[in-house]
Amino acid sequence: MTSPTSEPDDAYWQRPDPAAEPLGRPEPDEPQQRAEPPYPGPPRTDPPAPHWRPPTIAHPPPPRALPGQDIDALDEAEGSARTVTYGIGLVAGAVAIILMCLLCARVFF
Repeated sequence: MTSPTSEPDDAYWQRPDPAAEPLGRPEPDEPQQRAEPPYPGPPRTDPPAPHWRPPTIAHPPPPRALPGQDIDALDEAEGSARTVTYGIGLVAGAVAIILMCLLCARVFF
């Protein structure tokens, strides 16, 4: 990379010499003290009334029991659903292949 001056490449990126003359920049001023006092914070709030919360139930009723499941019937229903899904997929695939063959036949002939 070349530097914007005629100095060597590395000299452009080096720190300035501490013994060098200043660049003519003015010395930074000390920050002025503010006459107003610092922000004291938000005002304090009043504590809430002792009985401000709604009443709660100490002991809720126990949960109800779920109905039993017939695992064999669930497996059978899942198998029949899988069969229907595969059947619909095969029919859709066959229709798609037939349509593709018809479209390709019109293009070639």
